[in-house]
Amino acid sequence: MAGKDTVKVKIEKVVKKYQGRSGEVVALNGVDLDIRENEFVCVVGPSGCGKSTLLNIIAGLQDATEGRVLVDGKEVEAPGRERGVVFQQYALFPWMTVRKNVEFGLKLQGMKGDELRATADKYIKMVDLEQFANAYPKELSGGMKQRVAIARAYAVNPQVLLMDEPFGALDAQTRTQLQTELIKTWEQEQKTCFFITHDVEEAIILAQRVVIMSARPGRIKEIVEINIPHPRTQETKMTKEFLDLKNYIWAQVYKEYLAIRK
Repeated sequence: MAGKDTVKVKIEKVVKKYQGRSGEVVALNGVDLDIRENEFVCVVGPSGCGKSTLLNIIAGLQDATEGRVLVDGKEVEAPGRERGVVFQQYALFPWMTVRKNVEFGLKLQGMKGDELRATADKYIKMVDLEQFANAYPKELSGGMKQRVAIARAYAVNPQVLLMDEPFGALDAQTRTQLQTELIKTWEQEQKTCFFITHDVEEAIILAQRVVIMSARPGRIKEIVEINIPHPRTQETKMTKEFLDLKNYIWAQVYKEYLAIRK
């Protein structure tokens, strides 16, 4: 039986290079990271440090130039159903209702009939959108669209959930609400989560560990353990422990931002 210290995702010496307009660009340079089963890891760092590139390599959407990523000991070579992805842009099908969007991945897995409907409705309820199950994306706010995207990702029961700034385009109030909902969902579902954000507060309220990345070429500068107990609420952000962590992590990120500007 897998335990809490079981490594779910293993990132080994990952390097990513590509050709830019003025020559070779090194986006990632030797990234090593173990993510434990059911762990929530957030990644922060200055723009252009390779956070999204790393997520895309884990997702199988990009290949590493060197190194490899393993999920349950198996090397990632392409996208797979054990890895769900939620992007900043909602990527919903505009011609499908909320329910049909959530059902889409389930149908690809061969689910049909009553089971299909019941499973979709379970996750629509999880994100508190039962009243909008028959609505189309154009009828939803940005926050509601992102809830649909999260419900769709959870519905197919991935072992690993990859989230690339999913709340980045939302207003502060909606973002806070979705953080609270995501914390509650993670406490219930206990998925392995890899979550990218620019928001240090968001990283601390969500994560068990915060990975700070250096300026390009992206490397792991430091990993900070977040030992704030659950349940976490927005009031947690007012505690001295939280504020001390926020100030420390922000200072490390800002140093990397200054390094880019030199």
